[in-house]
Amino acid sequence: MIERVDNPTGDTPRGAVMVVGAGIAGMQSAIDLADAGFKVYLVDKETSIGGHMAQLDKTFPTNDCAMCTISPRLIDVARHDNIELVTGAELIALQGQAGDFTARLHVQPRYVDMAKCNACGDCVAVCPVYTPAEFEQGTAERTAIHRRFPQATPGQFAISKGAMSPCRAACPAGVNAHGYVALVGKGRFKEAYDLVFQDCPLPSVCGRICQHPCEGQCNRADWDDPVAVRNLKRFVADYVYEHRDDESIRRVAVTMAPPRQEKVAVIGGGPGGLTAAHDLSRRGYTVTLFEELPFLGGMLRVCVPAFRLPRERLDFDIAQLLNDRIEVKLESRLGRDFTLEALRAEGYKAFFLSTGAHKGRSLSIEGAEADGVLNGLEFLRKANTGEPVTVGKRTVVVGGGNVATDAARVALRCGAE
Repeated sequence: MIERVDNPTGDTPRGAVMVVGAGIAGMQSAIDLADAGFKVYLVDKETSIGGHMAQLDKTFPTNDCAMCTISPRLIDVARHDNIELVTGAELIALQGQAGDFTARLHVQPRYVDMAKCNACGDCVAVCPVYTPAEFEQGTAERTAIHRRFPQATPGQFAISKGAMSPCRAACPAGVNAHGYVALVGKGRFKEAYDLVFQDCPLPSVCGRICQHPCEGQCNRADWDDPVAVRNLKRFVADYVYEHRDDESIRRVAVTMAPPRQEKVAVIGGGPGGLTAAHDLSRRGYTVTLFEELPFLGGMLRVCVPAFRLPRERLDFDIAQLLNDRIEVKLESRLGRDFTLEALRAEGYKAFFLSTGAHKGRSLSIEGAEADGVLNGLEFLRKANTGEPVTVGKRTVVVGGGNVATDAARVALRCGAE
């Protein structure tokens, strides 16, 4: 029974009604209220209305077709001028009194522009991510971009997204690991490469020497083994490299912002400087990249051995990230060939210093500076740049990290035991 409630404040009622829950009862209530002249906000937590009745085949006790029963109401709700649908929303707060309530909703984004979506369904054909279909009670699968059922109202598609995946959260670069893994699973290797490149413009490098913290957080390890995220990155990078003569595959699909007037100087051509130059250029800035050595790559080239990081793959990554907005100046050392003051006078508005950490760690013990004792980074730098380096027949490497392992393998190739 509906009972009239007097408004003790004497304020004029708002003339709007919120109906929470868009099942068969909620839809009919919204229609009746709208026909009576009220502005109705019909709220439902799902991306479409219809409630559980939309999932049924027959209704009780008449055994009528469920969809035949609710379809006219779906149409009436969608077309009624006085009804505004608010889907993917939950009521989280309500304040006020009869005739003057203020409601607070938590609305999940659809990630689809409803004004542009015409519900053609082409997006479903290319979506690589599958998940159990809630509408089918988990007995079937649906794509991440979906419409709950063919007669869904609103008819526009929506993308279901949970929280950030553990692998992506663990990645220092924020690479969309679960996204490119899903693309690889569907055989869409070029698209997977492009997705990696958005956040990591050195995919061949990271596919080989990254310490892959993503795999340490992979939930798959609870069942068997973590997904080989790093190796899949290497695979898609190798795929593009092997098809580099095909322009449609080699060309990276990245979005470039309109050009800006400001100039930025990036000092240091290692992985940090290269990434900064690339990201700044994508944001519209004109970048000048200064490097002391006669080549780009920094520690990747002079310290990481070629058997771990083939130079042709490093060169390919560097060529992929350079573009017309990046000017490279090699053999240019800060303090010797230019100064920050001089660059400011030339119109540079910002500076990114990425000069590297070339100094290795030494042991605080007697004899650490004796002849024949080399710092690991110094040894690798000499070996990789062609400088003469002498190792004894019997060589000891102190340490157990990547530098120590690389030094041991290089020493072995130099004739040490």
